[in-house]
Amino acid sequence: MPLSPAEQRLCSLIESRHKALVEDLVLHVGIPTGGFNTPALDETRERFTHRLTRLGAGVEFVAADPKPRWLYGAESGNGAPPTAICSRLLPGRPRILLAGHLDTVHNPEGSFRELTFSSDGRTATGPGCVDMKGGLVIAVAALEALEACNLEASWSFLFNSDEETGSYHSLTALRSQAACHDFGLALEPALPGGELAIERMGAGQFMIETRGRSAHVGRDFTAGVSAVNALAHALVSVSRMPDPEKGRILSVGPLEGSSATNVVPDRARAWGNVRFPTPGVGDEIARMLDALATEPDALPGVQIRRSFNRPAKPMTPAVESLGLFARSAAEDLGQQLPFAKTGGVCDGNILQEAGLPTIDTLGVRGGGLHTPNEWIELPSLVERCQLLAVLVHRLTLGGLSSTDSTRKGL
Repeated sequence: MPLSPAEQRLCSLIESRHKALVEDLVLHVGIPTGGFNTPALDETRERFTHRLTRLGAGVEFVAADPKPRWLYGAESGNGAPPTAICSRLLPGRPRILLAGHLDTVHNPEGSFRELTFSSDGRTATGPGCVDMKGGLVIAVAALEALEACNLEASWSFLFNSDEETGSYHSLTALRSQAACHDFGLALEPALPGGELAIERMGAGQFMIETRGRSAHVGRDFTAGVSAVNALAHALVSVSRMPDPEKGRILSVGPLEGSSATNVVPDRARAWGNVRFPTPGVGDEIARMLDALATEPDALPGVQIRRSFNRPAKPMTPAVESLGLFARSAAEDLGQQLPFAKTGGVCDGNILQEAGLPTIDTLGVRGGGLHTPNEWIELPSLVERCQLLAVLVHRLTLGGLSSTDSTRKGL
């Protein structure tokens, strides 16, 4: 359907704020929220939540959940930033959850620290500019524009600080908010052609730890049992497990062995990542990994730890309906919103598995995610802000069947 006069005014207001959107992006890209940089995360969270409280939202802070200690690079969880939830839900209206993460993967002490514009002014590069500072900027601006135009919007906004490391600290907040909303809109950047990721693979982490017996290589070699050799045998087994045609993916990354060459190592570890298109394939990978484990007293011994915390996100009827509704809004704006699949994962996986129909690439367009060449297509700030604003307003008005009929498709 064509844009209503009120929606036309809304979109004109957003277009007039293009300069402000760019300035806000410059500000937030310049706050280094990578590397678990708590002061920067706190500053960014406070800036966004303050703006939403000015729209009448209440703010709740959910303390961080602990993170499994065996995960590679895991923090203890002590002092981990809380998850903030700003809510301004309207009685009797569908409840829309916007979800965005404050953290990036970029080193806060590195040289890649600010937004740099191309000569033609159409693109810019900067840490987190698309993943996902651009998404946060346009979403908050969309809610402010709706308020300025006196258009109904019933929403909550969840800000977590650990999406790039698995959302372990924010898992309780994500699941609890999924249970009390009707639609989920996550602000991950659009896929390379502007597509909406309507299906995502699941993902998980694992660790293989091997035990041996230490001995001096020169004096007592035969008394030793090498944990590194045991790990090598286990990794050869893992190398035979992937079957990309079935979507069964395993990759081993960091390795840890002995700290000296003249000692038979008694401990070694390796960490890996898995991807899977369905719960069944995820269960299959889990069984294959678990089969590597030995009895507790065996020497050499093998122990497996795993956490498949991001379930596969298939296109259910409910998600397809929400995606088509978003596509209709995009087309009314003269935009395209094709559907696509991706092996990447995000908080949309968690929200959908918890029962909330979620679409999750409603952020800005760009590319080079997680690299020193991360870039944003600057016109997408206005275009995707307009799309979010119109979509939130139409969902609030009940343009798509809400909870009962929608959730049956999950």
